This record gives sequence, structure tokens and C-alpha cells, in this order.
Amino acid sequence: MDRRSFLKAGVAGTVAGAVGPADWPIAEAAQGASKPASVPPFDLDELTVRELQDRMTAGQESARSLTEKYLARIAALDHEGPALRAVLETNPDALQIAESLDAERKAGKLRGPLHGIPVLLKDNVGTADRMTTTAGSLALEGSIPSRDSFVAKKLRDAGAILLGKTNLSEWANFRSSHSTSGWSGRGGRTRNPYALDRNTSGSSSGSGAAVAANYAPLAIGSETDGSIVSPSNNCGLVGLKPSLGLVSRTGIIPIAHSQDTAGPMTRTVADAAVLLTALAGFDPADKITKAAVTRTAPDYTQALDPAGAKGMRIGVPRKAFFGSSAAADRLVDDAIAALRSLGAVIVDPVEMTIPRSLGEQEYLVLLYEFKADLNAYLAGLGPSAPIKTLADAIAFNDTHKDREMPYFGQEVFLEAEKKGPLTTPAYTKALAGSKAAARQFGIDKVMAAHRLDALVAPTSGPAGYADLVNGDYGSGGASTLPAVSGYPHITVPAGFAFGLPVGVSFFGKNFSEMTLIRIAYAYEQATKHRKAPGFLPTVEL
Repeated sequence: MDRRSFLKAGVAGTVAGAVGPADWPIAEAAQGASKPASVPPFDLDELTVRELQDRMTAGQESARSLTEKYLARIAALDHEGPALRAVLETNPDALQIAESLDAERKAGKLRGPLHGIPVLLKDNVGTADRMTTTAGSLALEGSIPSRDSFVAKKLRDAGAILLGKTNLSEWANFRSSHSTSGWSGRGGRTRNPYALDRNTSGSSSGSGAAVAANYAPLAIGSETDGSIVSPSNNCGLVGLKPSLGLVSRTGIIPIAHSQDTAGPMTRTVADAAVLLTALAGFDPADKITKAAVTRTAPDYTQALDPAGAKGMRIGVPRKAFFGSSAAADRLVDDAIAALRSLGAVIVDPVEMTIPRSLGEQEYLVLLYEFKADLNAYLAGLGPSAPIKTLADAIAFNDTHKDREMPYFGQEVFLEAEKKGPLTTPAYTKALAGSKAAARQFGIDKVMAAHRLDALVAPTSGPAGYADLVNGDYGSGGASTLPAVSGYPHITVPAGFAFGLPVGVSFFGKNFSEMTLIRIAYAYEQATKHRKAPGFLPTVEL
């Protein structure tokens, strides 16, 4: 299930022409469903990293020309035409960075497959440049950290161009139990490019919509529970949540250190493998990475084998993850048939027990860790930080209710603020219990019993309507066990239901990214379900 579902269970520099907060209700009404949005043709549509590199090698494009074209695409679609509101701000130095990378290429220096490739970052990933890092909140407006996040530094070192910051569910969807995914105080509601009245899901909503709409070939999302894979499902993308500790969290606005991770959101498995290779690595400031990776990370592109599913034992936990969406179930059954035809050994069904208490335990853990981790992050911003504590954020929201809480409140913030230190027995007991349930009594147990290489399930159902009045509603999902366990999870497009994309999930043992990428790539290459969005006002049912 996505984070919004478990929350409900647990509690029982701006782009030119941006629509400001005061204009949200007017803008929502103006974007009616009577006529399709105007979207100009785009000559970089659906191009992969490799195809973009081929163009630069042949002299057809340069890093600067690519950057210019993607910036123009954002300008044309984000607050004009379909008005996706997927990007909060673009990098004012992007063209200058692109020119310097072009000069390196001309001099014979290539940093790797990301050299000169534009990448968008979720607006909780810190950058020490002229872009801000705010988690979508007006309370952090103007906040610029003193140094890059480890993720941003890894991307710069790889030659990527940090193109801009994407909108998100504010505070990574950990503020209210009745929120609408994709809405933030800074950006308003991100629209789904397949059907503008549908939910992008969250919290990496802008990253999902932006890559789906070809604002850039790659984006960084972050996940605590579902925030990479769920918007990837809704936006027809490949989303990869890495094993906890494979990618450093240093400099990323947190929810919870026991589950948080950044990861790739792309249009192809190959691009996800390229991006993950660049992101992974040891970070002395994030001790969990010491046990996860060596100082030289694996090259995940080595897993890109069209025959990679052959001989793989894949389990189908029907009782645990099927039954919430008949449409998604049908598409995943088709995916299972495709995997079988590729030579995979399908074990169907496998029994998996998910305790009813898992959602409550997880939620309690996140409340405790959010208060501790956010306060630590804000303290690290130094004396110039706009706010210093979670309590300050709560007070800011109360003072600016008209802009920060026009649709939903901050019940989760208030609950978290009441929690004590991370030595509290209630927290330590919930943490140990949830980890055991997800790991040794969950994923580890079923995979050992059936000698499995991976598990397969629907990522979630087709996107529901975006509802600012009542908040999110969902149709199940496969995110929670991989999220709580800290194990890897990849979603790949599995087809369309009622004109809306649906993903199929593969997840498994800790640090089994190579195996999951092999299976996902073989499936993707055999089926190729990804289709560019039509920017329809709605879908005909």
C-alpha cells in the first residue's frame, strides 16, 4: 500500500510564469475537462540516455542544446498548456554547466554515460547552488544548504546537469492523514500527464510527472514507503527503490532513517541502471552505506540481459498483494505469463503473512524518527535556516493557514511533535517488530522456503482522481514490505487499464538489485508497454 493508505490505517527560484498560491482555486477551475491541452511536438520525446549520448557523439546535439530543449519543454507544459506543475524551479546555471561539459567533451574528457545529461531532482534533495531545497513547504522558502547532498555531488561528478527541482507531496506526504498527493504549498497540485484530473501519487509526484512528460530523461525520487514506486506506477515509469544504504541520504530532507532512500525514476530499465550506478557509493557521513557498498559501486548496466529472466524462480504472493484492483491483477497475470514464456520458473501462489499490526508499527516508528531526523536536518542548516525545528514548522503552518493548509491540516506533524527520544521503549519495540515482520518472517522466509530469486505483484491500481476535498484514496500496493525491510523494489510498466498506466513490481532479498534489474529488463524488452502520455483532460470510461 502507499504511504497515504498506511497513514490512515495507522491513525485508525521559480519557473517564469508560475502559478502562485493565491491563484490555485482559479487555476484548478480554469483547467477544465472540455478540451485537450495544447502540447507542441518535441524532438527529444522518449529518447534514452544512450540515444542522447549517441546524438552528442555524432554532433547532432550538445549538452547545451539538450538543456535548452528540455528547459523549453518545461516552460511550454508546466504552467502553460496542460499546466502540470511538476517543476518548482529550474537551475539558473544549467546552461553554463552544460557549456563547461561540452568543453570537456571537446577536449576528450568524458565522465561516463551521464556526461551532459539533464537530471531533475525532487525538492528534498539538497543542492548548494542557486536552487532552494524546501520539501515543497513555504516554511523553507529560500533555504539553500551549505553543501550538496551526497546524491547531488555524485550526479555532478558523473557529469549530469542538475536541471531543476520537482514538486512533491509537501514534506514527502508526512504532514496530514487526509492530504492529496502531489500538492505542496510552493507548487500547488502536480497533474498526471496521462489524465490531468488523475492523481500522480506521491510523494515523488513531480519527478514522476516530469519524466513521463519528457521534461528530462531522468529524475531522482525518494521513498519511505511507496514514494518512488507509486508515482512511477501512476505515470508509466520505471521506478527503483534501492536497498537501504545503497544510496546515501546525507543532505536529503528526511522522514525516517530506518526507511528513507533516494532512487531513480526513468522511462526505461536501462536508464534506471545507469542512474543507480552513478548514485550508489560509500558515504562516511551516512554510516549505513558502509555495510552496503564498497567505495566502488557495482555497474548495474551489467544486468541488462534480454534473456535475464531465464531460469529465475519468481514467486507470486497472491493472498498478500492481489485482489485490490481487478484491472491491475489482470495485467500482472499477463506479465507472469510473459515471464514464463521467457523461461522464468513461476511459483504460484506462495504464502506470505503480513501482520495486521505492521502498518501501526511502521507509522509509530516514522513518527518518532521524523521528529528526531527533521530536527537534526534543520539544525544542520545553521543559524540562517528559516525554521529550526518541527515545532517551528507547525507554528509557521498555523500562521500561514491560508496558503499552507487550504485543503488539509497537519495532524501527522502534531502527532510527531508529541513523541519522545529514540530511546523510548515504544519506539524501539515497534522498530524491532516491524523489521522482523518484514524481513525474517516476511520476505526472507518466503524466498528461502521456495528458493526464490524474486517476488512479483501489482505495484498498485490505476491512478484515482485527484481529490483536494477528501484527500487520497488508493487501491492497494506492494510497497510496504520492501519499504519496512529496507529491501530493493523495482516497478516496470505492465500496460494500461482504462487508458491509465499500471506497473508490475519485482522485489526480493537485500541488495538483490542486480537480480531484479535482470528480470525487469528482460520483461520490459519482451513487452515494451511504456507509451508517452496524451495530456488528456480526463479518460473516457
